[in-house]
Amino acid sequence: MAENVREVPPPVLLAALVCDTVIVDALTGKGTVVGIFDMINAPGYPVRHDRLFVYCQLTNGRGRVDVRADIVDLENDETVIEKCLVQAEFADVRQVANVILQFVGLVFPHPGEYRVQIFGGTEFLGERRILCKPIAVKPGDETNAHS
Repeated sequence: MAENVREVPPPVLLAALVCDTVIVDALTGKGTVVGIFDMINAPGYPVRHDRLFVYCQLTNGRGRVDVRADIVDLENDETVIEKCLVQAEFADVRQVANVILQFVGLVFPHPGEYRVQIFGGTEFLGERRILCKPIAVKPGDETNAHS
């Protein structure tokens, strides 16, 4: 007898922002996204980015869902250079869940295009681009190299 099993659809990605930090108000639970970017400028590569956050809003989730962000090197056969995994809890499919993923000490090995790919369970939900560019720095002006 064939079993009638319905697969649970993945959540829907409403927004994904790459930023320097996310501050969550302890009283209200509201998030503040600080320093949104899609480009990293550096005088030399590899370059280390001390902290990178990905702020996502998801809806249409059911129960507990694994949410993963992969940093992918598009110029190197889509090699995953780093992963971050968190769980989102959905009490109702109409709920909007704010999901914060944090990368610490992330190293970009060379200039070029990278993608932050967001997954709900094993399903691809969406992506954001990060472009790493080399910049010329005048001698003695290395303090403002990263952006």
